[in-house]
Amino acid sequence: MKFFHLSDLHLGLKLHGRDLAEDQTYVLNQIVKAAEERRPDAVVIAGDIYDRSMPSGEAMRLFDWFLTELRRRSPKTAILVISGNHDNALRINTYRELLETSGIHLIGLPPETPEDRMARVTLTDEYGDVDFLLLPFVRPSMLRQTLNIEEGDSLSYEEAIKRLLERENLDHERRNVLVSHQFYVPDRSSAVDVERAETETRMVGNIDAVSASLLEAFDYAALGHIHKPMRMGRETVRYSGTPMPYSFSEAGQEKSITEVTLGEKGSLQLATIPLQPLHGIRIIKGTPEEVLQEGSKESSEDYISVQLTERSPEGAYDLREKLQAAFPNLLEIKFAWKRDRALKDSAAGGKGGEQELSPYDLCMEFLGECTEDEEELLREVLNEVTAGTGEEEGKEGEV
Repeated sequence: MKFFHLSDLHLGLKLHGRDLAEDQTYVLNQIVKAAEERRPDAVVIAGDIYDRSMPSGEAMRLFDWFLTELRRRSPKTAILVISGNHDNALRINTYRELLETSGIHLIGLPPETPEDRMARVTLTDEYGDVDFLLLPFVRPSMLRQTLNIEEGDSLSYEEAIKRLLERENLDHERRNVLVSHQFYVPDRSSAVDVERAETETRMVGNIDAVSASLLEAFDYAALGHIHKPMRMGRETVRYSGTPMPYSFSEAGQEKSITEVTLGEKGSLQLATIPLQPLHGIRIIKGTPEEVLQEGSKESSEDYISVQLTERSPEGAYDLREKLQAAFPNLLEIKFAWKRDRALKDSAAGGKGGEQELSPYDLCMEFLGECTEDEEELLREVLNEVTAGTGEEEGKEGEV
């Protein structure tokens, strides 16, 4: 039994305001081509089809095109899809029964009543049946009726997932695959140790963390939610990651399809099929001269984040124009030297260690390079706002 494991398509996402529809179409085309060539028994998409619960018409048309092309070019491949925390579960669930007649299983909702169980799709090969259990993203509050939670009682995310799994009558003689979109962490590990992308939704205190030890009964767990490809403690519990980078925190990551091959019970092989982005993601850090020199080496179509370590000797606008000429897809300019100096100044203020940035420094971090007149105006505005509070911003010289 061979299947592709994908997740976190995030169709409709914009990178610093840049529309990525062309980039996403480019990568989805590679997935369709791989399915046509390798003929997997199933393509599994573990949630976050869209970036927003109310996706744009363009994002919905792109997903429609993707499903249509998969079905046309690999007609015997089953398509298994669950909703993620970015998706609207009811929308994903629309036309569920009708689509199942075409081998497309879109599961938006978890079990809703005490009698309901997880959606299950069974595929068969020469070794027998493989049961795919499809569990969309759930919050404990969604399961009050399903799990008979009394008014006033509450469940943790981990306890909610644990109870859902315990209700399933798994046949341990058969091969079982779970498709789930949650924040799983390796057993005996801390949630803060899991590498996360800056675009991922995070909950205060990591209250949504679920121990991956709950998944030991499955021959493979196809997970979605984390944007970097990784395993959760063991090879059979994996995040496939996004099919393309969606933030500068993902710069340098290699994106791919995870190809899973199940042999007889207990036999599993994993392979990766590389996916090439239309535009790479790069961070270039250095002085203005060093950054411009990097841009002069070759014309780059990558999406670029520039992080300046020194103030420009020329005007801010002149520098911005030069950077944009050097990097056609420049998406952001950060001024690392401002934060570094502010932290140094705070540490030297007698309190010891790195301190939080002042309102002035936070505004400058957000605004970027400003003229001296603009910096002076900012000081005046902040002084006006903080007048009478004892927090007046002093003149700080050149910033």
